Amino acid sequence: MNKPDDTFGKQVKATFDESVDKLDAATLSRLNRGRHEALAELHRPTRQWSHWMPATGVAAAVLVAVMMLQSPTAVDDFPGAANVTDMEILLGEDSIEMLEELEFYSWIDTADMDSDVS
Repeated sequence: MNKPDDTFGKQVKATFDESVDKLDAATLSRLNRGRHEALAELHRPTRQWSHWMPATGVAAAVLVAVMMLQSPTAVDDFPGAANVTDMEILLGEDSIEMLEELEFYSWIDTADMDSDVS
């Protein structure tokens, strides 16, 4: 017993094969040339990336060298370095009172920032 899908598929294939057989030589030639051009384009390397790859490698190497040659004192100038020491102060054993009044210290900090702006 044939399934309805098999019958439909066979009818579609037969119709397609019949339409291909009726194509003239000029159309077949154009289709063949188009297929070959598409395959050639598929195998052609992309030239955009090939020009930039050496420059990208050199730039990455220079970046790594600069990062490795930086002095250790440059880390102390980093804006996040002060926050680390503030956290150490807050988390120390002697600063329980400071943690209880954390909201007050936050208010002082924002007040200082507002006074610097004006």
